[in-house]
Parts: sequence; structure tokens; C-alpha cells
Amino acid sequence: MKFAPMLRAAALCTAVALLPATTAGFAQVEGRASPEFARLFATYQRIKTSYVEPVEDEQLIRGAIDGMLASLDPHSSYIDGAAFDRLNTMIDGNYQGLGISIQMDDGLVKVVSPFRGSPADQAGIKAGDYISHINGELIYGLDINEAVAQMRGPAGSPIELTVLRGGHEEPLELTVIRGVIELEPVTWELKQGNIGHISVNEFSRDVGADVNRAVIDLRAQATGQLNGLVLDLRRNPGGSLDEAVALSDLFLSDGQIVSQRGRNRRDTVYYDSETVYRGDVTNGLPMIVLIDEGSASASEIVAGALQDHNRALIMGERSFGKGSVQTLLPLTRDTALKLTTARYYTPAGRSVQEGGIEPDIRVPQLSDPDAERRQRYALRESDLRGHLVNEIGIEDEALERDRKEDPRFTLTAEELEEQGIEDFQLHYALNALRRTAGVSIALRD
Repeated sequence: MKFAPMLRAAALCTAVALLPATTAGFAQVEGRASPEFARLFATYQRIKTSYVEPVEDEQLIRGAIDGMLASLDPHSSYIDGAAFDRLNTMIDGNYQGLGISIQMDDGLVKVVSPFRGSPADQAGIKAGDYISHINGELIYGLDINEAVAQMRGPAGSPIELTVLRGGHEEPLELTVIRGVIELEPVTWELKQGNIGHISVNEFSRDVGADVNRAVIDLRAQATGQLNGLVLDLRRNPGGSLDEAVALSDLFLSDGQIVSQRGRNRRDTVYYDSETVYRGDVTNGLPMIVLIDEGSASASEIVAGALQDHNRALIMGERSFGKGSVQTLLPLTRDTALKLTTARYYTPAGRSVQEGGIEPDIRVPQLSDPDAERRQRYALRESDLRGHLVNEIGIEDEALERDRKEDPRFTLTAEELEEQGIEDFQLHYALNALRRTAGVSIALRD
């Protein structure tokens, strides 16, 4: 998402200017408001006077706000103190808990992505899982802040999670030991054959600069020249649009990276390669981008830009399909709206909303024994209730293409485990780059 400073300032001035008029209008609603607003106020009055128990204004107003936003799309929401605290925690990158990104889906806690190496990841939590119980207590219908509060706790303390997973008839009971979560947005490693592997786990502050530093370090580690690069965006739920642009700019010499187009003129912005790094920092090094159903938003911006410019080969599974931009619009000092204000488009003018980014080469994660079943039941943007519809329209068959079996990949997870291959998608990408570089490696990754 992009929290544009210009839009923030404009929204703040507007909100402050309108608050007194809105309050006065609310008191005299029947005389001068629209019929729809009058109906809302009449409902409020009836509840206040006739409900079986007294109801506080705060509860009714918050319910009305949440209802309005829920009628729009899954990504617009009201943010208060507790939600602000969660945002600040993610920015700080250090807290005690499980290490998962979650969202509410029809009253259930849905796992968007476990952070790599986190307690949740190590315990076997997967993207797309639903958490129904915490320590045996049903959490259906909880507010997301209440769910987060229950999952957080002192490092070293256990928590019992009941998980519903597509393809499994029975719930899974998993024990997770909470830990200190220190978010590392970018990690990298030099693989055999002088192939660099850079993982981007989220698009937080300075990700573009971190990836640039990773390229420099990989070159220094290589014995001779660097032969290729795997940019791993799997399970990356997104983040800052500005950082997605900065990362794309590292590998492009010129041209458009992404555009966002909204209802208002100020919401329409075109982002071009600014040659901040004086062109492609890798000088055209062969490159593969790995994506999967957990790659969303900013991840799709990067993959789409590099795909449209023919700068990288995209491998993996179809991405999540979140092609919208959210802007933070302050209401008071400690409340704001996170509102969808624009759609974004790849350099070729493609909207990834609903459809996501289709990989150039589909490579399933064969090393995960549950991968095939999880793909069959995987939730993407197109499955979320109230999602924005792609303007050009997408046939359901197109959204189901990557869920069909691919006869090229027949190895089982057990066979891969016997060969010592823990991550088939990464293994496949590394070997493709080695073949491109003419490097023959018999050793396992």
C-alpha cells in the first residue's frame, strides 16, 4: 500500500474543516440531509430508545463506520489506537509473538503469510490457513486486534492453535513457541555456481537500498563473476509502493515501472525509472523472479515491471492479485481511514486486480507435500468477498489455470526429500540459471 504524504496532508485539512459542519448536520439531519442519511439517523435513534439494553454511542458509530467500509472492498478499514500500535510495531520490526501476517475473512482469522524462519513458519503454519481456536477457545468473530493480542505473548511461551487447511478433512492442532520476531525485510545468500539468492520478505523502509547492498555483497563473495540472480518474492504480502518502485529501479535502465489511476486527478501517478543507480545495477545479469499465491501488492508491482520489460523470467505460481492502492486518511489525532483510492497498472497497462501475475514458467512447490491440495483451495484476491472487479473482466477459467496438474513435474515430496531438495521452486530456478551460465553443478542445494 502507499501512504502518500500529499494525500495525507490534503485529507487531514479536509477532515478538520468538515468535522464541525458534520456534527451540526447530524443534529439537524431530518431537516436537510439526504433520505439515506436520514434513514441511518432514524435507525440510530430507534436502537438508542428501543434496544433491550442501553447501547453506547461509540459502539453504534463504530459499527456504522465498519459497516460502510466493509461494503466497499476487503482492504478499506477504520484504524484506531490499537491498529495504529500494530502498524508501528511492524515498522519497528521487533516484537514477541508468532511471526505471521493475518487478516479477517468472514469472521475467521486467515493467515496471509508466515514470516520466513518465524515460530509460526517452523511450526508448519502455511499461507491460506485459517485459525479457528487459540488454546482451545473459539475465536470466530473476534476483532483482528483482539486476535492479535491473544496470539502475542512472552518469548518462550507456548500457544495451541487449531488450524483449518484446504485439502484436509480434519483440523490440525499445532503448538507454536512464541519468540522474539525481528523482521528482516531482505536476506541473501550466494549459492553454488555463483548464483545469488535474494529474498524480500516485505516492502518496508529501505528495501530498495537493502537489495542494492545485497547485490554488492554477493558480487564480493563470488569467486569470479556473479552468474545469475534469483529474486525471491514468495509469501511477500507487499508494503510500500515507493519501495517497490525503488527495487524495480535497481534492475531497469529506463521506462515506466508502474502507474496508479484513481477517481481523482491527484490519485493518478506515473512512476518511471529514475536511474538513481545509473541504470541496471547488475548490468543485465540473468535473473529469475519467484512468486506464489502469497505474493501480493508491491510484490506484483515488481514482478509485473520486470516481466513487461523482459528483464527477468517469472517462475512459480500465479500471484495473489491485489491491484489496488490504499491511502491513509487521518480523521483525528489517533484515528484514520485506510481507503482504497486507486488501481495500479504494469508498464504494459495490465491490471493485476483479481488475475494476478501469471508466471512465464509455472513451477509448483513439489517439496511441500500439501502444496497441490493447498493450491486447489488457495485463497486469492478474487476469492475475497467484495473485492474490486478487474475492469476488463476475467473469465473464471483463466483464474483456475494454475490449479490444474502440470505433467512436466512428477516428483513427489518424498522423492525430493531423499535427494536432499528442501525447496523445489528455488532448486529449479537456480539450476535454470546455472544452465544459462554453462555451469554444471552435481551437488545439492
